[in-house]
This record gives sequence, C-alpha cells and structure tokens, in this order.
Amino acid sequence: MEAETIKNTQKSSQQTERISGSEAIIKCLLAEGVDILYGYPGGAIMPVYDELYKYQDKIHHVLTRHEQGATHSAQGYARISGKVGVCIATSGPGATNLITGIADAQIDSTPMVCITGQVASHLLGSDAFQETDIVGISTPVTKWNCQITKASEIPEVFAKAFYIAKSGRPGPVLIDITKDAQFEEFDFKYKKCNGIRSYIPVPKLNNASVEAAATLINEAKKPMIVWGQGVSLGEAEAEFKAVVEKAGIPSAWTILGAGAIPTSHPLNIGMVGMHGNYAPNVLTNECDVLIAIGMRFDDRVTGNLATYAKQAKIIHFEIDPAEVDKNVKTDVAVLGDAKESLAALLPLLQEKTYPEWHQKFKDLYATEFEKVIKNDLHPTKEGLTMGEVLKEINSQTKGDAAIVSDVGQHQMIACRYANFNKTRSNITSGGLGTMGFGLPAAIGAKMAAPEREVISISGDGGYQMTIQELGTIFQQKAGVKIVVLNNEFLGMVRQWQQLFFDKRYASTEMVNPDFVAIAKGYSIDAQKVTKREELKEAVAKMINTDGPYFLEVCVEKEDNVFPMVPSGASVSDIRLE
Repeated sequence: MEAETIKNTQKSSQQTERISGSEAIIKCLLAEGVDILYGYPGGAIMPVYDELYKYQDKIHHVLTRHEQGATHSAQGYARISGKVGVCIATSGPGATNLITGIADAQIDSTPMVCITGQVASHLLGSDAFQETDIVGISTPVTKWNCQITKASEIPEVFAKAFYIAKSGRPGPVLIDITKDAQFEEFDFKYKKCNGIRSYIPVPKLNNASVEAAATLINEAKKPMIVWGQGVSLGEAEAEFKAVVEKAGIPSAWTILGAGAIPTSHPLNIGMVGMHGNYAPNVLTNECDVLIAIGMRFDDRVTGNLATYAKQAKIIHFEIDPAEVDKNVKTDVAVLGDAKESLAALLPLLQEKTYPEWHQKFKDLYATEFEKVIKNDLHPTKEGLTMGEVLKEINSQTKGDAAIVSDVGQHQMIACRYANFNKTRSNITSGGLGTMGFGLPAAIGAKMAAPEREVISISGDGGYQMTIQELGTIFQQKAGVKIVVLNNEFLGMVRQWQQLFFDKRYASTEMVNPDFVAIAKGYSIDAQKVTKREELKEAVAKMINTDGPYFLEVCVEKEDNVFPMVPSGASVSDIRLE
C-alpha cells in the first residue's frame, strides 16, 4: 500500500495541466522562487499582468515609474540578496527603456531576468505598433536572450534563463514573448534547468595552477592582492579572509569588491583605481607578485596598461576564461569558482607577515591623510564637504548600512569613506557608470533586505535622472533613506573641466528645483542642511525616522575628489592635489 502511494505521488508530480502561456509564465516565476517583480504594464504584456492579478498573494509586483527604474530596482534586489532580480515591460519603448539597466547588469555581472511582451507572431517584421527587435537590440548587452512565439516553449526557456543568469559569472537574460504565445493554451510542466550542453559556467579547477600560484605567493617578498566582486558573487568571503590572514598579504579592492572583508580589517589597505587610495595605487608598481581575485583589470583600475605592474608576476583567480590575458598578461591563471579555488589554495600557503612591506603602505597612507583625507573629513573651510557627510553617516550607522550610490564625485567619496562591515553593502554602478542608478537600486535593495538600513547617496545631477521613482517609494512605503549631496554642478565632469579644460564649465552648472518640496509632495519627510552645525542632528533624524526620508546637504560647489589618476596615466602618477 505504501509503495503504491509513493508511485501515485510520483505520477501526480509529473502530470501536466492545461493553462495559458501567460499563466505558465507566472508559474515558472513561482517555481524559481521569485517573490518580487519590478515592472510597467502595456499592451503587449497585458495578458501576463492579467494573470499576475490573480497571483498577488504570491508575487508582489512593484510598479516603477519608468522601465529603467524597474531594471535598476531588480539590480539592487540582486546585488544585496544574491538572488536573480526580475523585471517586466511591454514591447517597443517599454522594452527599449530596459536597455540601460541591462547593459549595466551585464558589465557588472548582476543576475537578472528581463521579460518583455512582443507583438503577435504573425506581425513580426511588419513594423506593427510598438514593435521593436528587442532581441537584436539586446544581444550585445545580455548573457543570453530568446524570443518565444509558442506557449509550449515557455517552461524550457524560463528554466534556461534563470540557470544562465545565476550560474558561473552571472549576468542579465532577456525573454521576449509574443502576445499570441501569452494567450495560447498548452500542457504545462516545469522542470528546473541544471545544465546546458556546451555551456560550462564554472571551469574545472586545475590543481597544478593552484600549486603554481601558491609557489609564487610563498616566494614573494612584496606581494599584494587586488580583489573584486567575484569574491562576493562566489560567496567566498570566508575563504578569502582565511587566505588573506594566513598569507599576511596587504589587500586592496575595486569598488564592486568592497565589503568582502570589513573596511577596518588590518590587511585591508583600501581602494585601487582612478580615485582610489594613494598607497595601493603607487605600490601596485612596486609589488613583486600581484594576486588578482575575481576582478577583470578594468581600465579605471589599471590606468595605462603599458606601465601597469610590469615588475610583478601576475596571478589571476577568475571564473570567466575570457577575462584572462584580456588586458593584463598573467603568469599563472587559476580558472574556477572563487570559493573552490581559494579553499584549495589555503593549505598550500605559508604564514607570513611582511612588516617592512606593510610599513610602506602605512607611510603612504599618512601622506594621503595629510594632503587629502584630513581635509575631506575634518575640513577647516566654511562650506560642508561630501566627506564629512559620509563620516557622519558612518558614525551613526556604525558601518552596518548598505550604501547605494549613484555615479559621480559623491560615488567616489562614498566608496572611499563609507565603512563596509558586511558583504554586499556597496551597491553602485561600476563598469557602465550609470547616472540615475542609485535611487531605484536602493528601492530594490531595501525590498530585498528590509531589515537593513539602506541609504541612497546621489548628486543633484544623477538624482534628477530617476527622481520619478520617489513615486515608487511613496506607493510601496519603502523605507529608503535618500541623501543628495548638492553642489549645483555635474561635479565629476566639472572637475575634469577645471583640471584639464582650463575651467571652461560647459553645460555642467545645474539650476535645481526645491528638492525638499518635491519629496514632501510624495509624502516623504525631508530636510535641507546648509550649515555644519545642522548635520549631526539631521542625519540622526533621518536614521531614526521609521520609513523613507530625504536629506539634501548643500556642499562646496567646486570641491574635487583626490587622489586622482589622470586618464591615460600610470597608477604611480596618481595626484594628491
């Protein structure tokens, strides 16, 4: 009797049900554990929204105010949670409005599934109303995309999409679905995807390469680690920390790598790159072994490749074979998952300390502190600096907040001065540099991690690119804390104009609206700070407010972000003023 019951249960789990394509889409999302969906309805996706209406108790749909906001919210959700973010839009302009966020997710390796409606299959290629070849448009900026014209294709395509988006080096996937496929009925059955022929998301670890890396590291006199987001994407924080501590190696991070070990860790020597810290940039060109872990040698990190770390042996731990030797020639490449690779490396490493080498980093930090950091965090000038605002936020959040920054001077200041005690706490647009990313990404981050304090840091320029998402915060009652550092300029462009274009401030000065009044129009508590003595109390009020809050801080109009590696210069030519 018991055996018969088991047999019947197995049989029922394999049974199909006849449903429409649009309902099948919802069931696919549920099978993949999707609980939040960001999007904007329209004609070509309306059948899916009609089905979604019936499943409101299982999937929470967030109506953003623009499709780009939906993509950035899905990114913020994915970046803080490690899950796949999902967004949905209609055909034509709805679909094309997703492209910026998709491109951002592609270059920053963010797992995302984007669903677009499409005109009926018999109208494809006829220039029908709101028809756009979104598959062709999105091909260069997606990890994979697919157009569905028959309902029966839905289960397999969705299963593949979620597998591809999350596996190996993550990235965005787009699924385009014709309207007739959404209406068509078929016998639905879902099976998760666990592998695709010819697709190898994680290269098999070669133990010989791990041993070769360990040998170089153990023989090094002045080793240095530069780590990127691959550590957190691979959930390898514990293994990474163990490697760093056992080997005693000074370790620097790219902006997307921040938080894999806490900012305060004694072996954390700061950020590399154009506006990174002085010591790790300069000493990149003095180390004898450079160990790159889960980073891709982006040009903002390397500066002039012709002069980058030419004296060093290069070890590259990387999951994507396409990144190895793409920009910097490696001596040892360790292909594989960061968690597995670092776990294999750990027992082969010798315990070391390198006191003289570490002292060099401390000496150069002291130089940077005197020339830059002291003026940013403890200014003597009358006007507020962006750095002291971050210092106050640090003080009141104890470094436990998730900082979601937009793009510009404020972004570099946030990355330089925010304390990141937890992994996945620095959420920003890295490779694409998308102004407008911050506010909607903060919405997604807060909804994915409601227990965390999520603070959006924007400049007055980028903030206005997606300011309409205040409506999403208002409708969703999302407890995002919004800080706008207002210098009445497109600050980063103005800095370049000052330094390299003889102060010809062409089209960079902003005439701004009343930001506080706008926030209050969305029933968001708001305050404007213009004086230093107002800052502490204002930040405390923001942090202690239950729900969303907007804080505008008027900062020095012509402050610059230093250190700075001029475009095309060597990292050792970094400027302190």
